[in-house]
This record gives sequence, structure tokens and C-alpha cells, in this order.
Amino acid sequence: MENKQSLGRSGEKFATRLIIESGLSIIVQNYRCPKGEMDIIAADGEVLVFIEVRTRRSSIRGWGEESITHQKAQRLRAIAAYYVLQQGYTSWPCLRFDVVAIRWTSENPDVKWIKAAL
Repeated sequence: MENKQSLGRSGEKFATRLIIESGLSIIVQNYRCPKGEMDIIAADGEVLVFIEVRTRRSSIRGWGEESITHQKAQRLRAIAAYYVLQQGYTSWPCLRFDVVAIRWTSENPDVKWIKAAL
């Protein structure tokens, strides 16, 4: 049985492949700042995409997409703002917040990529 961290890493690797195959460019993974951690920051053309990956093996505590609370969404927005300021953008770029929810209940995971989720 995989532990939670190992399952999370597996989900992030799977999501990274999916994101790249979809034509987005990965800028940074596991970005950490004083506001928290963002799983993936990518570029979709001129749009900065902040991606939270949620991986679950069962729905006992709800599916991954259901675990994004109002407080978590606020924290993700704060992390994105910190990133933009840290990178020294001269004007505010277009931002998008996505959730990649992976249900790994069999050998082939079921994926929900919710774009502009927050």
C-alpha cells in the first residue's frame, strides 16, 4: 500500500506528463514560498497556469476536486500573487487556476482536469 506522500508524487508525475502532452510548458514544480506550496506552475501561451494536483485512491474522504476548500483556494491565490511579485513582472499577467484530480482506483487512473477552477 502506497503512503500518502508516495501517492501524491505519483499523481504529480502523471499530471506533469498530461500537462506537457496537452501543450503547456512547465515553468516550475513544487514551488514553495512563505505563503505555501504550488504543485505546478505552467504557461499556456501567455497565460500563467497555477495547478493543484489532487490524487485519491478512494472517495472515503471525498474525491480530490472536492477537497479544495475556500481557504485552500485563497491560499493558492496568495501563492500565485507572491510568485508574480517575486518574478518581477512589470504588468500583471493573465492567470488561471486549474485542478487536476486523479482517481487512481485501478491500473489506469481517471483524470478530471478542471480549468479555471478557482
